[in-house]
Amino acid sequence: MPGLSFSPKSTSKDLLAGLPDRSRRVLTDRFGLSTKGDKRTLDAIGQEYGITRERVRQIENHALAAVRESAAYREAIEKLEDLKRQVHALGGVIAEDSILDELAESAADRNHLVFLLTLGHHFDERRETNDFRTRWHIDEQAADQIEKALTALHDALDMNTLTPEEEFLQMFHKNLKALGIKGKADDMLVRWLAISKRVGKNPLGEWGRMDSPHVRIKNTRDFAYLTIKRNGSPMHFTEVAKGIEKLFKRKTHPATTHNELIKDKRFVLVGRGLYALKEWGYQPGVVRDVIRSIIEREGPLTREEILDRVKRERYVKDATIAVNLQGGIFKRLPDGRYTVEKSHK
Repeated sequence: MPGLSFSPKSTSKDLLAGLPDRSRRVLTDRFGLSTKGDKRTLDAIGQEYGITRERVRQIENHALAAVRESAAYREAIEKLEDLKRQVHALGGVIAEDSILDELAESAADRNHLVFLLTLGHHFDERRETNDFRTRWHIDEQAADQIEKALTALHDALDMNTLTPEEEFLQMFHKNLKALGIKGKADDMLVRWLAISKRVGKNPLGEWGRMDSPHVRIKNTRDFAYLTIKRNGSPMHFTEVAKGIEKLFKRKTHPATTHNELIKDKRFVLVGRGLYALKEWGYQPGVVRDVIRSIIEREGPLTREEILDRVKRERYVKDATIAVNLQGGIFKRLPDGRYTVEKSHK
């Protein structure tokens, strides 16, 4: 998509030129339009001038109104129309950061673009909430529908489910279609998803709820989870450490990885240093616990059946399983099958 046909910095400078000195300085400070780009609070500006923060706000609002009524604003209309076309091409409803990432050619342009969005009568802002990031729109109805679709998408997600991007976009498209929004390109859908603070994607590009540890990665355990999940089968903790470094470019020591795997209930030790995900159906505990769980779930089983079942969940030798069957909590029935002693049920 072609960029803006004008310089945001030069345009905002022209728009401010006709203001009284104090009004110009207040807008410059509030929006960070100086060379340093520092934004200042109402309180900080008020202390400098010896006035209240509310008085600073009044000056700011009056200054914005004065610019909108000026000849400079009328001369800048075509530039603001160009900005409107760009916002429309990006989806018509878009998170502020996404607009700046797409349209600002330099860091200095970012504050000037926010100033122009605030100033232009073409654009409406919705402030940040617990659910949504600060966003701008040129269509009130579309903004409402997209937010409803994002809410419906989040509410349908399970905490621990991760979804590939293509499938996730299809889910979002169905929510939008139900509200009358059809046929949008994937890149536009991704920008709309960026409005939400409650859905997001992890470093592997899989989408889910932002409050899931599988999406908002916080520590080695979360990186280990994604590494084993991506592998699709149990891994030795040394291989998990190597996988974290390969997938995420994050150096981690094998011993540290092992300690983190031990602490987290998402992982099950299934062999000497081998870990699987509990969500795959592996049961925690030693071999004896696994045998007991299988029998309690399926009823009495033969020795061969128990060997087969346990080896689906543990990387152990037949002899190890056989030893755990002898005496203790298990009883061999006359037909050769094993069950759990009544005193241990």
